[in-house]
Amino acid sequence: MAITWQDIHKEALERIHSRDWAPGALIPNEADLAAELGCSRATVNRALRALAEDGWLERRRKAGTRVAMAPQRRARLAIPILREAVEARGQSFAHSLLSRETEAMPPLERALLGLSAEAVTQRVRTLFLADGQPYALEDRWVHLDGAPGFAAQELKEVCANEWLVQHTPFARGTMDYLASPAGPFEARHLGCPEGTALLAMERATFSPDTAVTFVRTHFAPGHRVRLEL
Repeated sequence: MAITWQDIHKEALERIHSRDWAPGALIPNEADLAAELGCSRATVNRALRALAEDGWLERRRKAGTRVAMAPQRRARLAIPILREAVEARGQSFAHSLLSRETEAMPPLERALLGLSAEAVTQRVRTLFLADGQPYALEDRWVHLDGAPGFAAQELKEVCANEWLVQHTPFARGTMDYLASPAGPFEARHLGCPEGTALLAMERATFSPDTAVTFVRTHFAPGHRVRLEL
């Protein structure tokens, strides 16, 4: 049976855990590992890249590969689909498209995405419901060149959040959680007094070539976020 990169990954991880490869130690090069383990160099490379992405190894060109001084898995966050979050709570999901306009993005958001003033963008506001009650309010800017096909979508059956996750690959992004007081718009749609402290999420995502979207989501009072380590 051919040795897979997953086999190499498992073997390397065992060596790290057993301290055969100690923190900070330089590990054998790819060619030596391939010869030792009876596989191709490409297979070894794939396994070591995965370990580096997870934070176990530090790879530097011409300096070799070392075990990280404090090996640990890096947190990986998927872009949340709000429908799935609501349904995971055993509640029925619905969304309402409040507004959709093709307009210029404000300077702050444009700077966050690194876009020029000439970039064509749409602003989409959506209310999400759980069992008929306000769950979250999304204020989203979409860079149309970064999301081909988005402008033609009605966003009635599938909301902007879910459509973008399904149809627009992203290479990187940022995600911030913060406390934000409810303004008139948030208070009206989330059913709370103005000034109520709300949990808000701001996220920017980028394709390999350009910016895709910036979204600010306010959650209804009492919302909690749970992350698994």
